Amino acid sequence: MSQQKNILNLKSLSIDHDSPVPLHLQVEEILRDMINDPDYQNGKFLPKEVDLSKRLGISRNTIRQATNRLVQEKLLIRKKGVGTKVAKKQVETKLSNWVSFSQEMHAQGINFRNYEIKVSQIKVSAEVSEQLEVKEGQELFRLERLRGLDNGPFVYFVSYFHPRIGITGNEDFERHLYDILEHEYHTIPVLSREQISAILANKFLAEKLGVPVNSAILQRKRVVYDPGNRPIEYNIGYYRADQFTYSIDIKR
Repeated sequence: MSQQKNILNLKSLSIDHDSPVPLHLQVEEILRDMINDPDYQNGKFLPKEVDLSKRLGISRNTIRQATNRLVQEKLLIRKKGVGTKVAKKQVETKLSNWVSFSQEMHAQGINFRNYEIKVSQIKVSAEVSEQLEVKEGQELFRLERLRGLDNGPFVYFVSYFHPRIGITGNEDFERHLYDILEHEYHTIPVLSREQISAILANKFLAEKLGVPVNSAILQRKRVVYDPGNRPIEYNIGYYRADQFTYSIDIKR
């Protein structure tokens, strides 16, 4: 029955055999349209290669050529003997691009949600003291933000700000963080030093991110500096490993 349903869904598909555009590129465009279809994004298997080839009047090798391209782009996942599905989209960030999270998501066309925003004044711990180069026990502001997509949060950020900036706790942290620092406090971030590691989620982080306790999550620690190489922010980000990817561009 499921096979018959897939064949019926192919009725509106066609390609132009007289077009100068190669057949595999035309098939690729058809597959890209399918990838954007909500039914397929929600886990429905794409039509089988044999059904597509019959409907379009082309060889299965042409279908496979187009499918391989999209598998390489990580848009499709193909399992032998099972079928082909749309890959679950992961949010991705590049180590060479360390603008604020909201700026980066906006640049990628990703609409994210702030599930929680909390500002508090705390006394500096030994770790924060070392990173921000302030005295242990000194008071400063901590910003906590739980962020994600419509289907749930995938990152929990904790930021600590150097007292010299002048953060009051009354800022609108729905805005881009580094826009606030630059335009309201004349503090310009120019350098970021980062450490990335895998850790296991404790009960607190598991509840925040909606994952089981002891799940593997990505931890990223970042110290941001101003033009005078003075630390201005110490940020710790905890990411769901199944929904977030760090990519690195390396030039020789």
